[in-house]
Amino acid sequence: MPNPVQVANHLRLDELERRYRQAKAGIERSHYQILWFLAQGRPPAEVSELTSYSRDRIYKVLRAYNQHGPSVLGDQRRHNPGQAPLLDAVQQAQLWQALQTSPGDGDLWDGPKVARWMSEVLGRPIHPQRGWEYLKSLEMRRRRPRPEHVESDLGTQEAWKKNSLTP
Repeated sequence: MPNPVQVANHLRLDELERRYRQAKAGIERSHYQILWFLAQGRPPAEVSELTSYSRDRIYKVLRAYNQHGPSVLGDQRRHNPGQAPLLDAVQQAQLWQALQTSPGDGDLWDGPKVARWMSEVLGRPIHPQRGWEYLKSLEMRRRRPRPEHVESDLGTQEAWKKNSLTP
């Protein structure tokens, strides 16, 4: 017969059951249920069938609980700070200053131009979409009129405007 898994004595069996039954968050409730079943002596294969968690995940929950106690149970994503921004505060200030001037070609700043500037600063290629995202985050917008068609006739357009039904 295989050795039963060992659940650390951080909490008594009745405390595991109480926390399982009172947990509001789903992940936390599932983790306490897994530990409660394992502490009762149920094999991981049975716990897997009862909880629909894989045996690998059950062992990960057990290992984390045995090493660190109940503080690691539940959804831990709130502790994930996310990926660091591409530009730090100093580089963003430099970008802001660069956006206050002309980009050098006499035109306006756009996503690809900001991405090229970022590529020079960071020393690696940056996708034009990232340039546009930084342009928007700094509340800079292209203020360029829409292009006119080469065959447009201003006289015809004005005549159409005068004859249109406007209140």
